[in-house]
Amino acid sequence: MTPHLWTPPTEVEQLLHDAGTSGDGDAQLRALAGAELFIGAPKAEVDAEPDAVYWRAQEIGNGVVVRPVLTRGMLPPWHPDWVFHKVTLRYCAEFQWRNPRMLLAVNGGTPGQLLLPAQPEHRALWLRYYAEREHTSGDRFVALRHGVLHGPLAYGLACGAHLAFGNGVPWNDVGSVYHGYTNELETLRDAWDVTDRAGWQEELAALLDARNSPPEPDFALRVREELRIRGGEPPSPDLWRETAAGHAQDLGAAPGAVRHIEELVRRILRYEARFRADGLLPPDGRVRTTVAYDYSRAVNMARWGLSARFCTPPEAEQAIVHAGALSRSAYTSWQEYSAGYSLGRVLRFDGEEYGPYHEGNVAAHRALTEHPGSPWRNIPWR
Repeated sequence: MTPHLWTPPTEVEQLLHDAGTSGDGDAQLRALAGAELFIGAPKAEVDAEPDAVYWRAQEIGNGVVVRPVLTRGMLPPWHPDWVFHKVTLRYCAEFQWRNPRMLLAVNGGTPGQLLLPAQPEHRALWLRYYAEREHTSGDRFVALRHGVLHGPLAYGLACGAHLAFGNGVPWNDVGSVYHGYTNELETLRDAWDVTDRAGWQEELAALLDARNSPPEPDFALRVREELRIRGGEPPSPDLWRETAAGHAQDLGAAPGAVRHIEELVRRILRYEARFRADGLLPPDGRVRTTVAYDYSRAVNMARWGLSARFCTPPEAEQAIVHAGALSRSAYTSWQEYSAGYSLGRVLRFDGEEYGPYHEGNVAAHRALTEHPGSPWRNIPWR
């Protein structure tokens, strides 16, 4: 493939390419300072010493020696025995470069190759550019131009786009990494108590069955929906609360659990009012079910499991497609799906603080409903 026919796969590679074409070294460093960089390594080696990063030098001909990194869009296809450390330009700058003639090779051997001198004065400049970008928000809409854009797999991935947006990773990638390999192992262990393939399968199954989240919110929401169907209009808050509490009591719930249901109804009403004010719900909108929260995380659990090498690409893709089909059957639009996801998330973690969990929901909802490249703007719900 000749360079003039090459299409940069993401905005990062586009920025690097344009800066290189124009000879703008400052623009190249600005792009690198905000980019995710990856160092490849054998999985067996990383498993043996997960805290070590062996960044091996390579000779690329004519005596030129480099240390290679890749940007996300240039990562190779998934391989069970080859993984990646996620690093930054600061990591590259602070590394011990003992050979003053050695270069930093960004996307070496590709049409977007960039070779940078790594002498102390150059690395000081890398640190300066990185410091300028270090505290910028990670929430951004990202897509791979060569990633999946249509069909059941794209639909399922779009159902996981809230977390992809919040984590600053492409929504449409089922590939080598989500974050770095060791990052993924650590997150799955600490946040999910998942340390192996069996544990990953168990959590994925619970998410696809909507069993990970507490059952009480959907119990209360079902009561309201039954009252709406029966009465032809949404019930009053008092009728909903009393009926939900009565149903819980009839099912044998203890007094404390019944009071919890009553307060849960009040919390849902307050959150829905806030959702309407912030655009997550239309003026007369309400949430029918929160299963979107589990289904969306199932999509990402599949991606995390693939990145951690707990499954293969076909297994991850099958789970993502399944999560998409479940989502389609439970909701009528991307907007309704988003509100269901958002309510499930804040009921689980926000505690009516309307803090980062709610703010993240609003930011993702706005990006996914307004960005012209969003899958929600280009993939019909049905």
